[in-house]
Amino acid sequence: MRTVRESVLDVLRARGITTVFGNPGSTELPMLKRFPEDFRYVLGLQEAVVVGMADGFALASRTTSLVNLHTGPGTGNAMGAILNARANRTPMVVTAGQQVRAMLTMEALLSNPQATLLPQPAVKWAYEPPRPADVPAALARAVQIAETPPHGPVFLSLPMDDFDAELTEAEDLAGRAAAARRITHAAAPDAATVAALADRISRARSAVLVVGDDVDASGAWDAVLALAERTGLPVWAAPVAARVSFPRSHPQFRGDLAPAIGPLGRQLAGHDLVVVVGAPVFRYYPYVPGSHLPEGTELVLLTRDAEEAARAPVGDAVVADLALTVRALAERLPAAGTGAPAQHEQVRFPESADGVLTPLAALTAIAQGAPENTLWVNESPSNVPQFHEATRIAAPDSYLFSAGGGLGFGAAAAVGAQLGAPDRPVVCVIGDGSIHYAVQALWTAAAYKVPVTFVVLSNAKYAILHWFAQLEHAQGAPGLDIPGLDITSVADGYGVRTHRAQSAGELTKLVRDAAAQQDGPVLIDVPVTTELPSL
Repeated sequence: MRTVRESVLDVLRARGITTVFGNPGSTELPMLKRFPEDFRYVLGLQEAVVVGMADGFALASRTTSLVNLHTGPGTGNAMGAILNARANRTPMVVTAGQQVRAMLTMEALLSNPQATLLPQPAVKWAYEPPRPADVPAALARAVQIAETPPHGPVFLSLPMDDFDAELTEAEDLAGRAAAARRITHAAAPDAATVAALADRISRARSAVLVVGDDVDASGAWDAVLALAERTGLPVWAAPVAARVSFPRSHPQFRGDLAPAIGPLGRQLAGHDLVVVVGAPVFRYYPYVPGSHLPEGTELVLLTRDAEEAARAPVGDAVVADLALTVRALAERLPAAGTGAPAQHEQVRFPESADGVLTPLAALTAIAQGAPENTLWVNESPSNVPQFHEATRIAAPDSYLFSAGGGLGFGAAAAVGAQLGAPDRPVVCVIGDGSIHYAVQALWTAAAYKVPVTFVVLSNAKYAILHWFAQLEHAQGAPGLDIPGLDITSVADGYGVRTHRAQSAGELTKLVRDAAAQQDGPVLIDVPVTTELPSL
């Protein structure tokens, strides 16, 4: 007779999930014993880092990732990263060990009481199978739910004595059948709805497109680009974009909308119709009151997420597959005239100060050294405008940033992204404050020889918090400066090769050399000035 463990492995094989990200504890060892040779285990030194690596892996590979955590404490440690994964809409199955069933009632040591409540509401579904025989089918269901738009993490609590339990032939067949099921998600829009929207765009005096993360995530990049070029409409990026969903070098691209109600509304002045594709309406922070839209302006949201449509404060919405909807829309719209749209105004930043590189000068040097097909991971929140100005990303699947607002994504996600897309160079631009939220990821990168190029922009402070302190009139708040950090010494201790760059030319060469090699991670520390963003 076959065991639950054997059936679980077959479920994972059937779904193409053979990489496990984990930090094992005693309650996970029964699942991991006799670990098969066709699987890969990626060890992280802390649970939030484990989830962050799985997050980057899933996003870069366009697959579902698998995480193995240690009962309640491990899940608790990982919660911030799970929240980021939910905001990123990452398909991810998070498993956590549980005490043996015979000792759950007495809540013996390492029991996870009310295990399904702990990860909520950060997960789409949380479940503890009632019987050992239900584990394979529950795992198959978890994968299906994670892969249902909007994608997101799910959670399974798995008692440690379940894995050696034997299955009857019928139970084994039930697990196989659940794993073999395939669900296709491609909700086509109603033809009348598309026709009505095309008519609204045609009648609009000045329509505009706003593109969001799900354009890139759902594979609608080419469809949106074709629609924009056919109509000649200007294109804005939705605020706080976690992905690049339109070529930033394109002449129709206008830049990023502000993440605040009043300023964003003013940016859309002059447009009577706003068509938002694959973004919330809108991702706001901080609170700056005003009108969501200019007077007389209408909005239509195209989204795969019914909840996103429901919570939008303004406008109508169409819930359907993005690529199918946009293609159908383009077919009903006439081609625009031949007049070339005005190029969006470039943002300008100072180039140097007192011999220390400005963020723009550093990021420009990094971009000059990075290969054309670089997959960028960014976690330097105060320097996002400079990053986009320097890199001008123009290809899909080329940029990852956390949509959740919490730090700890960048370093871990970069390691996972390189494992998920091993044929692409991964360059992680990260602040000296941000990297310490997931600094243990450096050990995994070194131990597994993952060739990520980490570039740390060091300004010895939480610069984004200095900006918020000004905005919120909270000057004098403690804890905003972090002097005395030496990230190269920390990275050396983890086994990562390190450099410190003092000039733009040196930085470009170091990035070029690091991105060209395959012998493990390289960390480059570069001191930069502090430039606070404007709103």
